[in-house]
Amino acid sequence: MAKLQVAIDLLTTDEALALAGKVAPYVDIIELGTPLIKNMGIGVITAMKKAHPDKIVFADLKTADAGELEADIAFKAGADLVTVLGVAGNATIAGAIKAAKAHGKGVVVDTIGAPNRVERAREAAALGAEFVELHAGLDEQWTPGYSIQVLIDEAAVANTPVSIAGGVNLQNVQAVIKAGAQVAVAGAAIYAAPDPAAAAKALREAIDAA
Repeated sequence: MAKLQVAIDLLTTDEALALAGKVAPYVDIIELGTPLIKNMGIGVITAMKKAHPDKIVFADLKTADAGELEADIAFKAGADLVTVLGVAGNATIAGAIKAAKAHGKGVVVDTIGAPNRVERAREAAALGAEFVELHAGLDEQWTPGYSIQVLIDEAAVANTPVSIAGGVNLQNVQAVIKAGAQVAVAGAAIYAAPDPAAAAKALREAIDAA
């Protein structure tokens, strides 16, 4: 069954916990966004795992170096999944995966900025990534002409476990799942909605129907 991941790009622990409390019944993975972790520090990971021990807590560190060390910090704080940038070297990804194995956790390789997301996804999977995030970041999404269809098309040919992040919403989430994504990552579609719980519930139902 495909999973729903909420990307929390709010900036305080209190806001993040409040949002997670509303949407937890409908999501499988709670992602703490990079700006949130940078603003609040690693303690936000511990706070979220303590509040939602039954959920997969995803620390979006976007590690570019010191893979084993940074991943170890996040896992010790309570993270279940940690991200490493796909544009980082293989040694950085391998280091993070070494830490993940030591903790019985997982590494997600984030392809943001990768010149060839599909090729890097296959390489990262071979290194032992839990899954690979086909990711168009906020800056790319805000570029004129951007469409999530590019990620949907990539997922369909990647032939490796992937998530899709980059503008997932109720209009496209079924296409995301049908392309083979194991995880649909929704950010603004949930946290910027007038009723985040209703938005998460609608996404959950659409995913299950797909």
